[in-house]
Amino acid sequence: MGPGSVAVAVLDHTDIQPMELYELAIACAVFGVPQPDLADRWYDFRLCVEHPESTRSGNGFGVRSDLGLDDLVGADTVIVPSVPDECVEGDREMPPQLLKALRRAHESGARIVSLCNGAFALAEAGLLDGKRATAHWLHTDLLAAKYPSVTVDPSVLYVDEGTVLTGAGVSAGLDVCLHIVRRDLGAHVANQLARRLVVHAHRAGTQAQVVEQNLPADDTDTLGPALQWAIGNLDRPITVDDMARRAGMSTRTYFRRVQSATGTTPLRWLLDQRLARAQALLETTDLSVEVVSRKSGLGTAANLRRLFTRHFRVSPRDYRREFRAMT
Repeated sequence: MGPGSVAVAVLDHTDIQPMELYELAIACAVFGVPQPDLADRWYDFRLCVEHPESTRSGNGFGVRSDLGLDDLVGADTVIVPSVPDECVEGDREMPPQLLKALRRAHESGARIVSLCNGAFALAEAGLLDGKRATAHWLHTDLLAAKYPSVTVDPSVLYVDEGTVLTGAGVSAGLDVCLHIVRRDLGAHVANQLARRLVVHAHRAGTQAQVVEQNLPADDTDTLGPALQWAIGNLDRPITVDDMARRAGMSTRTYFRRVQSATGTTPLRWLLDQRLARAQALLETTDLSVEVVSRKSGLGTAANLRRLFTRHFRVSPRDYRREFRAMT
């Protein structure tokens, strides 16, 4: 049983506003390129365009497809990578055909995903009412003002509400797409795909959109090696003081540097790494929950169950069973 089909909505953009090709390219790169050595069956991928004869962008690129927006219906996952700024600002009506297709797809059980300002289409279709959502931080104030029934979080990389997911702009689009792969095919496949794309294997959705510094400033920076050391020693107790000493920094400086580089605290970052390790061990080994908890540094099996269930919304045993049934 494969991960199902992914349909991407591609809207026509005027000569003034160029198409957000980056978000579209992200969806194509993650879901549209088969990875036969990672999974026997990859996603059935299709582009659904507003104007089949040629959906255009102001920067000279065009997208052609025999499929229109009506063909979004029937896909297991529907992605809206971006909408024209005119639709966001109210100078142009959101395409009714798109809104109708999104509602029908959602009613039929599809997972609906937006990247960047694509959240405005989901909100206009009523799919975000009563839900948390995000978008690129440049658009979140307007999203909250136009759709007061939506709880907009401007700080996070993505929000997963189960059947509706919203991602922030630009590189955060990769984070939410890899999160979907992780949900569908497991941590190992998502991690290997991230490695091929030369991006972080896992950035939690709660991580901040805007950080002061994403990467160490130069080759002499000790933060990166200290983080890698922590990842290599997850099976042992690690404190913030331990990591700070490894980086040759005071605890206060280390805390500030990690928060600046990752958008989260050192302890939260460490917990995310431990949970990711536990997830991978559940997928790729037959180790007991007790051993998985020790190897991931989460201590007791009870602690693993509590943290894993809170983070992934499923118990470790159920996760392993569901993953193996899927693969």
